[in-house]
Amino acid sequence: MAEFTVVLPQYGMGMQDGEIVKWLKGPGDRVAEGENLVEVEAAKTTVEVPSPVSGTVLRIIAEEGETVDVRAPIMVIETE
Repeated sequence: MAEFTVVLPQYGMGMQDGEIVKWLKGPGDRVAEGENLVEVEAAKTTVEVPSPVSGTVLRIIAEEGETVDVRAPIMVIETE
């Protein structure tokens, strides 16, 4: 088993950061690749960030209401 760090993706050239609006998955939850993990507000639009891997959520790094930079770690998933 390995740990995979999920980072905030960039959804457009001008995007520099995003606010964590709502976590859809939490520690202990199993996730499939492509399943939505979190809602993020960036440039006045809300997008859902899909999981890049399948596994189990180990921990959330960025809390709801927190603004994080693009490519900053937001979650850790344990992969199979």
